[in-house]
Amino acid sequence: MKFNISYPVTGAQKCIVIDDDKKVSKFYDKRMGAEVVGDDVEERFKGYVFKITGGNDKDGFPMKQGVMVRGRVRLLLSKGHSTYRPRRTGEKKRKSVRGCIVGPDLSVISLAIVKVGDSPIEGLTDRKLPRRLGPKRANHIRKLFNLKKEDDVRLYVVRRKIEKEGKKPRTKAPKIQRLITDTRLRRKRIYKAEKKERWQKTKKAWAD
Repeated sequence: MKFNISYPVTGAQKCIVIDDDKKVSKFYDKRMGAEVVGDDVEERFKGYVFKITGGNDKDGFPMKQGVMVRGRVRLLLSKGHSTYRPRRTGEKKRKSVRGCIVGPDLSVISLAIVKVGDSPIEGLTDRKLPRRLGPKRANHIRKLFNLKKEDDVRLYVVRRKIEKEGKKPRTKAPKIQRLITDTRLRRKRIYKAEKKERWQKTKKAWAD
């Protein structure tokens, strides 16, 4: 069975294959979100604690949290449900999903490292991947650069360089979300004044 192990601290991922059924059986009958001690699995995972984050069965159907079944079921899914993306507004669809209880019919199990053990895992805990994208929300940018409320957030947006063969290098930056500008404040004042005007108009009409 394949194990996709991720380490959220560094952003690194590694796929490990374990063929020994006795070792794999330590994950059986455990639900998504459950934690497994690495000492029970292999000697190299001594001191590690893994969290089951998902998986796929042998036919490629994904595990879905909250479905307390060991096999596959067909559910009516709509917008907001995991494992489903609606193509039209208000669309619902009956789809096959795998239950959240781990069993021998799975081909891949996704794990996340909760606690690091004694020895590092090669290519996973011993390397750090650079963060590809910076924060997008205004408050998150302020938090990252320790800015004050008066500072202009737009000057601190993390830009990434894009270089293509035969083209001039250019930089790309995200659109800042929840940015309070003078235009936004003006629009808010107008909206508030219009709302107050409507309320007074209605009140006057009822009084007459």
